[in-house]
Amino acid sequence: MTNTNIHPLLFNMVPLVEGISKTLGSNCEVVLHDLNNPTHSVIAISNGHVTGREIGSPMTEKGLKAIKNQEFEKNLIKYKTITNDGRTLKSSTLFIKDESNNVVGCLCINVDISEFIVAKKVISELTQTIDEREGNIQEISENYFKNVNDILYSLVKEVLENKSKPVSYLSRDEKIEIVNELEKKGIFLIKGSVEYLADKLCVSIYTIYNYLDEIRRQK
Repeated sequence: MTNTNIHPLLFNMVPLVEGISKTLGSNCEVVLHDLNNPTHSVIAISNGHVTGREIGSPMTEKGLKAIKNQEFEKNLIKYKTITNDGRTLKSSTLFIKDESNNVVGCLCINVDISEFIVAKKVISELTQTIDEREGNIQEISENYFKNVNDILYSLVKEVLENKSKPVSYLSRDEKIEIVNELEKKGIFLIKGSVEYLADKLCVSIYTIYNYLDEIRRQK
């Protein structure tokens, strides 16, 4: 943990990170996020090899979107995510609230179940006459990043690719639409995002701010 200026609730939960991971084993990554610092939100982590993250790593794309849209109504339990290298994780996200019911952080548990899926397939083939009922597990595609630049690259690349045309052919309205999509994803919570996007859209940073003003006036 590199930042001592964190909420006392989060500070007191740091020992839980190692305790949970040691209890569940090396395939279980436990991460404590400070939502007040989304670009370097990871303040404690154990078994970071599961997703390749470390202390100081940023929020995931979905985490940024949750912060932007204040989507903290209920904890996310036992959902499925896929790592950048294709491994399957069973994940849970528990939101941490202060005495005023404001979300200050979250505790995330990611268990690599890839080997169990392989084993399940083998067992299923050997016992295929048995009628098994599959549990309903929500699947969520998620990207885990080591640094902020990776998030910017991924978010902008995804939105631009959906336009299916070179940036030089984009109209003003299409560029505003791109800015609006990225605004909804929470990209502008990241320091340096305006400059990065301005470069990718071949416009000035002032143009991006003008687009944002126009978008926010329409809401």
